[in-house]
Amino acid sequence: MTTPFFAGQHYPVIVVGGGQAGLSASYWLCRHDIDHLVLEKHQAFHAWKNERWDSFSLVTPNWQCRLPGHPYDGDDPDGFMVKDQIVAWMERFRAAFSPPLREGVTVQEVTPRSGGGYRVRTDRGALSADRVIMAVSVYHQPKVPPCADALPDHLTQLDASAYRNPDALPEGPVLVVGTGQSGCQIAEDLHLAGREVHLAVGPAPRVSRFYRGRDVVAWLDDMGHYRIPVREHLSEDQVKAKANHYVTGRDGGRDIDLRRFALEGMRLYGRLEDLEGGRILFGHDLRENLDNADATNARIKASIDEHIARHNIDAPAEAPYRPVWEPAPDHPTRLDLDATGITTVIWCIGYAPDFSWIKVPAAFDDSGYPKHERGVTASPGLYFLGLPWQHTWGSGRIYAIAEDAEYVVDHLADELCASGPGWARSHNTTQNCRP
Repeated sequence: MTTPFFAGQHYPVIVVGGGQAGLSASYWLCRHDIDHLVLEKHQAFHAWKNERWDSFSLVTPNWQCRLPGHPYDGDDPDGFMVKDQIVAWMERFRAAFSPPLREGVTVQEVTPRSGGGYRVRTDRGALSADRVIMAVSVYHQPKVPPCADALPDHLTQLDASAYRNPDALPEGPVLVVGTGQSGCQIAEDLHLAGREVHLAVGPAPRVSRFYRGRDVVAWLDDMGHYRIPVREHLSEDQVKAKANHYVTGRDGGRDIDLRRFALEGMRLYGRLEDLEGGRILFGHDLRENLDNADATNARIKASIDEHIARHNIDAPAEAPYRPVWEPAPDHPTRLDLDATGITTVIWCIGYAPDFSWIKVPAAFDDSGYPKHERGVTASPGLYFLGLPWQHTWGSGRIYAIAEDAEYVVDHLADELCASGPGWARSHNTTQNCRP
């Protein structure tokens, strides 16, 4: 059902973003009987539907999937849903309470109003609201280094969100730049399809899929790691730069071991640094990056060992990891594009936020990143939801979005109640909510 849109209308709350974060906020707003409207530029769950490759699967087990009132409802809790299953599960969540969602509306600017609240200008006209929840993540602009402009015109360049499958790319070798979760999984997808892959390895950490008889995520969950408040172990700057550990849920879940890929023929290099005369230059940090990733994995395993010993848990022993491949001292740091015949470059070095359209300086730090406490900003009535590390390690994932959304909406509801009785259901847009 399409929610009507009337330019000039005022709402107690407007939610910007119709993904899992925005609709989780809507769920709790419905529970509080708070009149609101959710605006989505594309369609609900757009990124899941249109910005994931064909073989995409979750990297966390299905049992960690939980939206408000909607836990994982399938028959494989220890498995890893693939893209279509994820979308179907989320659509069942949406159907369970019919949020007041208006799709195909682009929010172009949010500004404070004199006297309080915010003006929300869209491509369909302007609205106003007493409170606004920004549920638009931080993955707005793909990071591409300046040297990309100097690459030959005949090369195909794309970022991770545009990759679909190996057959959709031109024939020939592929250079994947970046080894976060997306870069490693795309490199694996190409490698398994028999493509020649060249991989620029960055400093992202890795983690084993299974250890001592269980998924590592299950051990870490038992140990409370996903619920530790982020401020207890990361600074603000670390939060912005923190990379997720690479691992995969593909085919039931397994490690991603870049050393094994190299043993099987994948060409590894250090971090991409520059382009010079048709040759790509890489740093001398390949060995360091591989060693640091393995060291992170070893530290996680050691913490699990301590947990097992402390609680006298009966778990099978496991031998320490031994590297299956090491780069030679003279490992190449240059890649001749013509000699190797590379036809495609896939940029997987992350995304930069762009909140320039939110004209509320008090809500941001000097770098333009949201400044908040559990999603609550210093600008009265402006909130953020779905940020990585918003409150805990689980924030920004499906795992903790229900809790984060509940906190934000509870805070918002308390503020609205304190402002007087005239805010509830003034436009009756939530009449179809069925939480």
